[in-house]
Amino acid sequence: MTSTPREAEARLGPIGALLCRLAFLAICLPGPVLLAAAVTLDPARSPADFWGLLAGGVLVTIAGVGFGVFGLRLVTRSRRDGRRLSAAGVAATAEILAVAHHLGGEDPGLELHLRISGPGFAAFEADTIRADDPALVPGALLAAVVDPVDRLFSIT
Repeated sequence: MTSTPREAEARLGPIGALLCRLAFLAICLPGPVLLAAAVTLDPARSPADFWGLLAGGVLVTIAGVGFGVFGLRLVTRSRRDGRRLSAAGVAATAEILAVAHHLGGEDPGLELHLRISGPGFAAFEADTIRADDPALVPGALLAAVVDPVDRLFSIT
């Protein structure tokens, strides 16, 4: 079974993963705290205060939990990719076929079109974005690690 090549998420160490998980957990908490305040605070609030806290709590809960779950999944995926490449990855070579300027996001860089080949899998082409470097020219070879089963790769 061949799948679409996918670049591994940026690797996070155990301390970074813990800190990210704690930050995303903290993002999830304000909404439920507002909901609890709306329901349990004494003395009883005016109807406008009650409904304001309730509506704010619901909206912040939806946004915070959505963003927090997204972040937690991203951290988990990063750690899983790193473990998979450490366990089943094989050394490979990535040849740069084309280079284009990438202007998206806060860090402009270069978009590289690569042909990745190595033992145990058929060569495939993939794209990646790297920081601007004069050494990244068509024909240059880069070291890579590939999981041959699902073509998960990382440029080292």
